[in-house]
Amino acid sequence: MARYIAQRLVLMVITLFVIVSVSFFVLHSMPGSFINDPRMPKEVKKAIEDKYHLNEPLIVQYGYFLKDFVRLDFGISIALQPKVNVNKILATKIPVSMQVNIFSLILSIPVGIILGIWAALKKNKIPDHVISILIIAFISIPSFVFASLLQYFIAFKLGWFPIVVTTEQTLTWSKFVSMVLPILALSFGSIAGIARYTRAELCEALNSEYMLLAKSKGLTQVQATTRHAMRNSFIPLANIIIPMFTGIMGGSLVIEKIFSIPGMGSVMVEAINAKDYPVAMGVLFWYSLVGLLTILIVDLSYGIIDPRIRIGGRK
Repeated sequence: MARYIAQRLVLMVITLFVIVSVSFFVLHSMPGSFINDPRMPKEVKKAIEDKYHLNEPLIVQYGYFLKDFVRLDFGISIALQPKVNVNKILATKIPVSMQVNIFSLILSIPVGIILGIWAALKKNKIPDHVISILIIAFISIPSFVFASLLQYFIAFKLGWFPIVVTTEQTLTWSKFVSMVLPILALSFGSIAGIARYTRAELCEALNSEYMLLAKSKGLTQVQATTRHAMRNSFIPLANIIIPMFTGIMGGSLVIEKIFSIPGMGSVMVEAINAKDYPVAMGVLFWYSLVGLLTILIVDLSYGIIDPRIRIGGRK
């Protein structure tokens, strides 16, 4: 097990290195540059060029970047918050994004499972058809469309919730209320994915041979369903629930801009538009790290969730 974990960690580091390297060259290949702003003083422009070696060939800039990257030093912001260390900017943005993303996942899991169970138990009946239609709609419609609709009708027209999220750093009741709409907008797709997966797994479990065996031993339909079918159908859910968090984080890139959430998504878009490469690289590193960690957690959780699975095929 320890050897497997070590192998996975090495592979994760290599993958992270490749992602960061590709991101560096892509960002620096984009047209335009912050230092080409004619309003920028010459001494400031020269200081930035010297700091980031912008007059050197791109491969040389890459070498200097790697030297700082191994120390997780992304430098200072050159446009969004000039002279502020990128790590300090990320430290203020990450908690804001995590609050919205975690609450969205917390909402999605129970609602999706309940809808999936209900649809499976009422297969080919009206509740199943209604839930299936909702699943198709939630999966087909992008989260930013839901965000715009919720913001316009629920916040602007009805005034039930604030139009934008408050800028408080701490999680207060007023801030939580202001986060309700972006949480809902991020949750619709996740709820649909979990519900569809739960329904498919539970329908398969209800028609399995071990259900017939359980009933032959005297268990009622309800007892056999709760003790065997549901339990076995929940095991594969870890395969989608843990990676789903990265999907929610990706969706929040646009949602944060719509609701003016001062999180990682907003700063990512602003950094790319402003050609603030140090900040953009810091945000990309964070998203890549979280994504790779979730994949690692999924791999390691298989043997814990399902005892039949053994790492490396060992029994």
